[in-house]
Amino acid sequence: MSDQSRRDTTLLVAARVVRLFAYGFLSVVLALYLTAIGFSAQAVGALLTMTLVGDAGVSLWLTLRADRMGRRRIWMLASVIPTCATFVMLFSPPATMGTFGLAMWMAVGVIGFYSAITLFAVPHLSLGAELTTNYHERSRLFGLRHAAFTLGSILALASMQIFINAEAKGPEATRAAAEGISWLASILMFGMVLFAVWKLRERAEFQNRPIGLPYKAFADVWRNPHARLLIIVTFIESVGSAAIGALTLYVAQYVVGNLGLAPAIILAYMIPSTFSVPMWIPLSRRFGKIRIWIFSMLLTGASFGVMFALPFIAEEATRIWVIVLAAIFAGLAAGCGGTVGPSIQGDVIDYDEYLTGERKEGSYFSVWSFVSKSATGVMLLLTGFVLQASGFMPNVEQTLTAKVAMVSLYSLFPLVCYAIGSAMMIRFKLDETEHARIRVELQRRRVS
Repeated sequence: MSDQSRRDTTLLVAARVVRLFAYGFLSVVLALYLTAIGFSAQAVGALLTMTLVGDAGVSLWLTLRADRMGRRRIWMLASVIPTCATFVMLFSPPATMGTFGLAMWMAVGVIGFYSAITLFAVPHLSLGAELTTNYHERSRLFGLRHAAFTLGSILALASMQIFINAEAKGPEATRAAAEGISWLASILMFGMVLFAVWKLRERAEFQNRPIGLPYKAFADVWRNPHARLLIIVTFIESVGSAAIGALTLYVAQYVVGNLGLAPAIILAYMIPSTFSVPMWIPLSRRFGKIRIWIFSMLLTGASFGVMFALPFIAEEATRIWVIVLAAIFAGLAAGCGGTVGPSIQGDVIDYDEYLTGERKEGSYFSVWSFVSKSATGVMLLLTGFVLQASGFMPNVEQTLTAKVAMVSLYSLFPLVCYAIGSAMMIRFKLDETEHARIRVELQRRRVS
């Protein structure tokens, strides 16, 4: 990798850390924040589902336009103001607003924020895939990206602790803390994205490339057999993991019995996820990216599956040990998925160039984003209905039925989804040997 590529990698990673500070805070706090200001579990699920449907629509639009937009940096720049504005909007609703008005305010804010983040994320991912076409160097690049993801989320945990402390003091303190954090995150995000856009340079050979009609790009993605398999696996994985993100704080508060430990539990997941990246890169070289990714899926499913025992453990201390140890192993597995998964996606884009003669990074990452968010939206809606049906009531002791419903969604469902996904990935055949053959042919075409 050249010095220019190393510098661009550093800028991409730094921009992602700051963006994920805001995104991570929103992901772990939003459901709890909505509950704190008066939304029911079913209403929270419906709102988050509507949000992700709208965001998925933006991803679909990007699928049809991403590689015809021109320079990636322009779209990253265009995303920064709406991202910051909607993030502040989310945590600054007027105190006198009625129920319907508050619901509309939050809907606009959440949909706007996630849509603006997608507008940044697709060109950001595309730039990452364009930095290198080396089979294993890609894993290193996306490993750094994953480390940035978890580092930003770890920084968000400190803010989450402030939020949890404020929640104990009442709704007004909760609103004030959330608004202050949103302003700080927006200022940092605005400055870092502007700096990255200013300093980043896009590879000349990837500019002004002939791209077919937008709908043809979508058809090309589906015709690619490797991409089609990854789309299905991505959907299954996203359905399984969505409940994890939505229910972590609920499980900590109502099943484990100690909401104050939620940051420590999430940290037990995030730290191994970040620092295991250097371990997974050499392992992927030795055993192959596909095999090591399948192993990580199985480890993820098993780690969360163990948590089904939580409601049946009498001692709180034992419940804490179980969930922390399971989170550590799940985090180790996530370090592999975040490193190897996007690297394999980059290989699939090379295969598409081999078939069609076109580079369509934006189209591919938009499709994967659309599929992931659609699956997440479906699962969040289901989560809200299941909690409501189980008799869940916020801020009170839960019945065993409600606790079992929570851990079923939190543990057994991910276990089944990751098991199915790993079984399907056995059929994936784009390995290092096949990728090397494709790169040789692509190089031959460029020379001729």
